[in-house]
Amino acid sequence: MKLIIAIIKDEDNDAVSKALTENEFRVTFIASTGGFLRSGRSTLLVGVEDEQVEKALEIIRTSCKQPDKSKEKRATIFVLKVDQFTQL
Repeated sequence: MKLIIAIIKDEDNDAVSKALTENEFRVTFIASTGGFLRSGRSTLLVGVEDEQVEKALEIIRTSCKQPDKSKEKRATIFVLKVDQFTQL
Protein backbone atom coordinates (compact mmCIF):
# COMPACT_ATOMS: atom_id res chain seq x y z
CA MET A 1 0.00 0.00 0.00
CA LYS A 2 1.08 3.58 -0.72
CA LEU A 3 0.15 7.01 0.59
CA ILE A 4 0.06 9.79 -1.98
CA ILE A 5 0.51 13.28 -0.56
CA ALA A 6 -0.37 15.86 -3.22
CA ILE A 7 0.15 19.55 -2.47
CA ILE A 8 -1.87 21.48 -5.04
CA LYS A 9 -3.21 24.99 -5.56
CA ASP A 10 -6.51 25.73 -3.82
CA GLU A 11 -8.12 26.48 -7.18
CA ASP A 12 -7.43 22.88 -8.30
CA ASN A 13 -8.77 21.21 -5.16
CA ASP A 14 -12.37 20.72 -6.27
CA ALA A 15 -11.48 19.32 -9.70
CA VAL A 16 -8.78 16.97 -8.39
CA SER A 17 -10.82 15.74 -5.42
CA LYS A 18 -13.89 15.19 -7.59
CA ALA A 19 -11.93 13.30 -10.26
CA LEU A 20 -10.30 11.06 -7.65
CA THR A 21 -13.57 10.26 -5.86
CA GLU A 22 -15.34 9.60 -9.18
CA ASN A 23 -12.65 6.97 -9.79
CA GLU A 24 -13.33 5.43 -6.36
CA PHE A 25 -10.29 6.82 -4.56
CA ARG A 26 -10.80 8.08 -1.02
CA VAL A 27 -9.36 11.53 -0.44
CA THR A 28 -8.65 13.48 2.74
CA PHE A 29 -8.18 17.23 2.27
CA ILE A 30 -6.10 19.48 4.53
CA ALA A 31 -5.97 23.25 3.98
CA SER A 32 -2.37 24.48 3.96
CA THR A 33 -0.23 27.45 2.91
CA GLY A 34 3.20 27.62 1.45
CA GLY A 35 5.52 29.13 -1.07
CA PHE A 36 7.17 32.49 -1.19
CA LEU A 37 3.94 34.49 -1.02
CA ARG A 38 2.20 32.09 1.38
CA SER A 39 -0.44 31.41 -1.24
CA GLY A 40 -3.31 29.01 -0.58
CA ARG A 41 -2.60 25.34 -1.03
CA SER A 42 -4.53 22.15 -0.49
CA THR A 43 -2.87 18.98 0.71
CA LEU A 44 -4.60 15.79 -0.40
CA LEU A 45 -3.93 12.44 1.26
CA VAL A 46 -4.83 9.41 -0.85
CA GLY A 47 -4.25 5.83 0.29
CA VAL A 48 -3.95 3.43 -2.66
CA GLU A 49 -2.91 -0.10 -3.43
CA ASP A 50 0.46 -0.37 -5.18
CA GLU A 51 -1.10 -1.15 -8.55
CA GLN A 52 -3.33 1.98 -8.37
CA VAL A 53 -0.54 4.54 -7.87
CA GLU A 54 -0.04 5.43 -11.54
CA LYS A 55 -3.78 5.79 -12.15
CA ALA A 56 -4.14 8.17 -9.19
CA LEU A 57 -1.10 10.20 -10.27
CA GLU A 58 -2.46 10.51 -13.81
CA ILE A 59 -5.81 11.76 -12.46
CA ILE A 60 -4.00 14.39 -10.37
CA ARG A 61 -1.85 15.46 -13.35
CA THR A 62 -4.77 15.85 -15.73
CA SER A 63 -7.09 17.53 -13.22
CA CYS A 64 -4.73 20.38 -12.29
CA LYS A 65 -4.96 23.51 -14.42
CA GLN A 66 -1.96 24.50 -16.48
CA PRO A 67 0.07 27.20 -14.68
CA ASP A 68 -0.08 30.80 -15.92
CA LYS A 69 3.69 31.21 -15.64
CA SER A 70 6.14 28.73 -17.14
CA LYS A 71 8.17 28.37 -13.91
CA GLU A 72 5.13 27.89 -11.68
CA LYS A 73 4.56 24.35 -10.39
CA ARG A 74 1.13 22.74 -10.59
CA ALA A 75 1.65 20.25 -7.79
CA THR A 76 4.18 18.67 -5.48
CA ILE A 77 3.52 14.97 -5.00
CA PHE A 78 5.06 12.46 -2.62
CA VAL A 79 4.42 8.71 -2.77
CA LEU A 80 5.22 6.92 0.48
CA LYS A 81 5.29 3.25 1.37
CA VAL A 82 2.74 2.34 4.06
CA ASP A 83 3.87 -0.40 6.44
CA GLN A 84 0.60 -0.68 8.29
CA PHE A 85 -2.98 0.45 7.70
CA THR A 86 -5.82 0.22 10.24
CA GLN A 87 -9.40 1.48 10.19
CA LEU A 88 -11.43 1.66 13.39
